Amino acid sequence: MFDWLTHWATVHYDPAIFSWRVVPGYLGALLIVASFVVRTMIPLRALSAGSNLCIIVYAYLDGQYPTLALNAALLPLNILRLVQMLKLVRRVRSATSGDQAMDWLKPYMTRRHCSRGQMLFRKGDVADTMYYIVSGCFRIPELRMAKVPGEFVGELGLLSPGRVRTQSMECTEKGDLLAIRYDQVHELFFQNPDFGFYFMQLAAARLFNMVKLMEEELEKHKAEADAEA
Repeated sequence: MFDWLTHWATVHYDPAIFSWRVVPGYLGALLIVASFVVRTMIPLRALSAGSNLCIIVYAYLDGQYPTLALNAALLPLNILRLVQMLKLVRRVRSATSGDQAMDWLKPYMTRRHCSRGQMLFRKGDVADTMYYIVSGCFRIPELRMAKVPGEFVGELGLLSPGRVRTQSMECTEKGDLLAIRYDQVHELFFQNPDFGFYFMQLAAARLFNMVKLMEEELEKHKAEADAEA
């Protein structure tokens, strides 16, 4: 019986197919396939850079200089984009921590002194300023919540419809504030993307805190109603 497999191997077998010189080419092809599987940019760029490097080695060993030139041009581009993405991730993490918030804001802020019993703003007032508490103690009457040094207040007015205050703020112990107007906050959004991300985190945390307080209040009323029943 005629052995077609043996005949094909005899006629078509090329030792170069399994040579160690083509191993980088196969590895580069595998990395290219893997780059199409991943869903995020950092692994994609890393795999693309790895495939470029492998194919450069293969093309050099096999004398495929156009392929070598193409991947030699793509390698630094993929490395550049990878470094940029890593820097962006570090900036977002730094912005999330909020450690640099005051460094961004201080040049734009003015100091204000508040005495005990003074209302900084009332619910329904026009909102145009955000504050940072330096010293003293303040309170949101509607939520019965104390605000202490190191906290921002008044930032939700920037997001509220009609630019009005959603709560009041009362000084319960004399202290100092740093104030910044909303138009200056807008400037920082355009000048410093880190601050924009930090402000988004700040406002979201405040909204989630308000939702939590409302849920606790509802649970309290429900427990009281059950006790009376």
